[in-house]
Amino acid sequence: MRKTPLWLVFAAFCLTLGGAGAAERIRIAAQKTGTLAWELDVIRAHGLDKTAGLDLAVTELASPEGGKIALKGGSADLILADVMFVARERALGGGLKFHPYASTPGAVMASPGSGIHSLEQLRGRKLGIAGGPLDKSWLLFQAWARQRGLDPRKDMQIAYGSPRLLAVKAELGELDAVLDYWNFCAELEAKGFSRVIGIDRVQSDLGAKGPVALVGYAFEEAFAGASGNALKRYFDIAARARELLSSEPGEWLRIAARTGVNDPAALAVLRKRHAEGAVSRSLDDEEADARLLYKVLVETGGSELAGPAKRLDAGVYWRPGAGG
Repeated sequence: MRKTPLWLVFAAFCLTLGGAGAAERIRIAAQKTGTLAWELDVIRAHGLDKTAGLDLAVTELASPEGGKIALKGGSADLILADVMFVARERALGGGLKFHPYASTPGAVMASPGSGIHSLEQLRGRKLGIAGGPLDKSWLLFQAWARQRGLDPRKDMQIAYGSPRLLAVKAELGELDAVLDYWNFCAELEAKGFSRVIGIDRVQSDLGAKGPVALVGYAFEEAFAGASGNALKRYFDIAARARELLSSEPGEWLRIAARTGVNDPAALAVLRKRHAEGAVSRSLDDEEADARLLYKVLVETGGSELAGPAKRLDAGVYWRPGAGG
């Protein structure tokens, strides 16, 4: 007998719970080319939002900064942001909360002909950094490298740029290696580039006990208090969308235009790396490791990164049913 897919079972369950009541609206601001937009596409295509009794009003934006403005301005309920943004806003008097989204960090990628296979071989080479001087992967990489006797800012030729631009420059040979976001690393991997150093390894060497989701959903505490049940249902269907992307290669062909990738080999690597980012640990474990890495980030990035938030306060993570 053919088994019913788990996501269909879940959809029927949500439909039973959602009943005939009016759908609850969640306003989401998402970067048009980002992974959240991919997953929202899957949610809509399979009607997961409807079966969960949710009305997802999605605004697609050109950059992550637009989402932060929308959230702070009150035109969005939910965005993706890193835990440092949430901690900083809370330290400035805001009431934001954080919920882990994915643990898919980037990596240092090098072309097959570069001869770069280790940290030491990056000495004196041109290294592209995506995201700018305060990018969290870059800050963690610096701390990790310094523990091993190498200061990237002094011992390498550093060039900052957008993730896409740096990937192109790496392909053209204008950079010896690039520390890029995970999806651009996946594209380079499909073109023969090697992962010299993954930021997941960096996090582990710095003391994390497992993969850490430093990127997550950010939302106001007041919204969570008023719409906590809707939030939980959204997080459930978001997990189902990620499950579909993990198990169904055809989903990647369908959303290929959104990813900017058409090559089947590159889509296969994207699928693999995306699946690796699924959050599977307890909230306590996530928070413990995030607190450890946050300390490293603040020590490396200073007040320009963290503002007055010198440590990760106990109220950053949303804990349903625990008073916000």
